[in-house]
Amino acid sequence: ANAAAAVVHIREALDKKNCAVPLIGDFHFNGHKLLTDYPDCAQALAKYRINPGNVGKGKKRDTQFATMIELARKYNKAVRIGVNWGSMDQALLAKLMGENAKLPEPHDAHNVMLETVIRSALDSAQQAETLGLAKNKIILSCKMSVVQDLVTVYRSLAQRSDYALHLGLTEAGIGSKGIVASTAALSMLLHDGIGDTIRISLTPEPGAAREKEVIVAQEILQTMGLRSFVPLVTACPGCGRTTSTYFQQLASQVQNYLRTRMPQWKEKFHGVEDMSVAVMGCVVNGPGESKHANIGISLPGTGERPVAPVYENGEKTVTLKGENIAGEFEAVIDAYIERTYETR
Repeated sequence: ANAAAAVVHIREALDKKNCAVPLIGDFHFNGHKLLTDYPDCAQALAKYRINPGNVGKGKKRDTQFATMIELARKYNKAVRIGVNWGSMDQALLAKLMGENAKLPEPHDAHNVMLETVIRSALDSAQQAETLGLAKNKIILSCKMSVVQDLVTVYRSLAQRSDYALHLGLTEAGIGSKGIVASTAALSMLLHDGIGDTIRISLTPEPGAAREKEVIVAQEILQTMGLRSFVPLVTACPGCGRTTSTYFQQLASQVQNYLRTRMPQWKEKFHGVEDMSVAVMGCVVNGPGESKHANIGISLPGTGERPVAPVYENGEKTVTLKGENIAGEFEAVIDAYIERTYETR
């Protein structure tokens, strides 16, 4: 109840900061009651998430589901019908398991469970439409914790319906495991043209900031060529020629500089998020990769002359030397953006 009461104040605070990010209400068990008792919350939210497995049982399920759909219609809100592997509709699962058991050649129980997830989403979406919710207000998600299951379920959803789909590998894990698993699953689906919105779910590391999930999601979309958020940096892998910690530090510093400055640049310039930057560490691939980027720097590798040529749009423009190569390269980037991109 406290969380529901706070929503309108959060919305007001965001609006005062000119932050238009939508707020989504993720409801389990008592969403029908909270949205009814806190109409300001119902109006401040941009979308309601309903989990069919947790909305109620028996006749109560239909009534409580209908209440949430009616409120979504009343306030013109979208609804995400979000089925989770860990909280399936048990009545539907039992029904499909029973039907499967009567078949001459029953399907594998795991496949029946996957079908339960899909049917739960599709049946709930059809029920919402029957209650009067417009089709373009319905988003489906069927989050799984295994990559292969997620791909199977979403490919089936895409074949069997044309609802908007929200992708996400739930309980993906901590650190690199969660990032790799989420990237593997979502990239396959996005490459197939499946998915309208995405979510990365990482187990938070102690004391770590939570924006890592957003950064990973952005980088997946940008790497797949679907959206641009911040200039991507091409940088050398580790090898015997890039043992210098200076190269490693500069590559990291440039990436952080671009991400830090991007909000200001995006407000001022058109298209700057599509810029490509190369930070290379030796003479083998450095000049070539730097020429292919909009702007690039080729640092000296181990044993090479301590000079760093800079290339802009394929042409060498300056050679940096000395102790402040990082600061000078950042200044070159700033000047390039000022000259190249049209102001808003």
